[in-house]
Amino acid sequence: MMSVEADVLRLLADPLRAQIVSLLASEALCTCHLVEETGAKQTNISNHLRALREAGLVDTEPCGRFTYYRLRPEALDDLAGQLTGLAEAARQAAANERKRPCT
Repeated sequence: MMSVEADVLRLLADPLRAQIVSLLASEALCTCHLVEETGAKQTNISNHLRALREAGLVDTEPCGRFTYYRLRPEALDDLAGQLTGLAEAARQAAANERKRPCT
């Protein structure tokens, strides 16, 4: 049976983290940009970025005294592949009218 990384889904379910991921999909940004775009406090943004980095969803790029964050598309590709696998399994189960009998 195919499973989805629940920890990654939980991370992306947070509205602020989802917003950060959406912003990073367009360009590499530093914390100050994300604070400006989201209106969140710097410490809150930093905590979310740390969680996203630890989950392998973002990479860092030092640039002088700033650190830029970039979304890792391959990490999202992996998650998308898992979700696609679940959708295909559901299609097959529906096509075969598969259901477990009650006892």
